[in-house]
Amino acid sequence: MKRTLTIGFTRKSAHRFFNLLRESGARRIVDVRVNNTSQLAAFAKRDDLAWFLRELCDMDYVHIPDLAPTKELLQAYRTGGIDWPEYETRFLNLMRERRIEANVPREVIEDGCLLCSEDQPHHCHRRLVAEYLAARWGDLEVEHLGLKA
Repeated sequence: MKRTLTIGFTRKSAHRFFNLLRESGARRIVDVRVNNTSQLAAFAKRDDLAWFLRELCDMDYVHIPDLAPTKELLQAYRTGGIDWPEYETRFLNLMRERRIEANVPREVIEDGCLLCSEDQPHHCHRRLVAEYLAARWGDLEVEHLGLKA
């Protein structure tokens, strides 16, 4: 069985974030954010993050925009235009339309760690991506890093 991990960077210090990654055994971060240059966390901006991952964790960095929601979908959810169940339905449909199970290389996801900003995976698209691919590929175990007890 292959595995993929997920992590969010908000509400984590850089120390905790990079330690979780280093201890996870993941080989790369797979950035699934719409905007990977956001100011939400300085250490999680695309270029800085790639450098920190290489230097601190010996990990690669890849950004796959097809695993992110559209800006419009994300905005509708964040502003309360749609609730979580509607967001989830629309995002699952978007992944089906994009055929991510056929268009995203398995070797990038396997032993990788899906990254977005949400602290926990419960209401986060990274969980939906991981579960969608696990269901389609059938041999992918999903683990979420940094879950609160």
